[in-house]
Amino acid sequence: MSIVSTTDLKRVYESGATEVKAVNGVSLSIEAGEFAVLAGPSGSGKTTLLNLIGGLDRPTDGSVHLDGELLNDKSDDELTRARLFKIGFIFQAYNLVPVLSAYENVQFILQIQGVPDSKHEERIMPLFEELGLSGLAHRRPGELSGGQQQRVAVARAIIGHPSIILADEPTANLDSESAVALLNLMHRLNLEQKVTFLFSSHDKKVIDIAQRVISMRDGKICDDHRKTQ
Repeated sequence: MSIVSTTDLKRVYESGATEVKAVNGVSLSIEAGEFAVLAGPSGSGKTTLLNLIGGLDRPTDGSVHLDGELLNDKSDDELTRARLFKIGFIFQAYNLVPVLSAYENVQFILQIQGVPDSKHEERIMPLFEELGLSGLAHRRPGELSGGQQQRVAVARAIIGHPSIILADEPTANLDSESAVALLNLMHRLNLEQKVTFLFSSHDKKVIDIAQRVISMRDGKICDDHRKTQ
């Protein structure tokens, strides 16, 4: 089953008298349970494509479908709701709220989804246990290492049971050991809980562990292959 599909997707930016075709005619389908990466050098269009898929940017032309629904024509409020309930985001800069504890950063998603307060702890603490965060729940981001902050970001992305997790360069600010640990963790979530992941990365470690590598250059897909198991 296709979670995300794009058809002839384009995003053109104006730079003075010059047009920059950041994404140029991309047609792509991501199936449920995939562990895929958009790979390519800086400027290849992978982050722009991820933003279009996630409803953080609007296409110049073409279409994006999420769970069978067309995103193009949705209002800003409708896109916000789609992001809240259907998409989990992991950013390279973590994007945690500094004045909230690790627990509160994750709890915030449940609060805005309208999940009853009585259900929060039973949803969050088993996930923290799974991610090795149970002893860090009441620490603020500034008291955590980069790897620990990114694990909190993973928990925040997953807690709302989204259809897909979009991860933009999630290992970029981590040392090699923390990056490998994070990738192994996300791979386990994919295998055991069937969480669908789409990464944007030029990190060889991400490309090596991904089951599908979608290579981009100059805003276009130049190669797309699934690895044999």
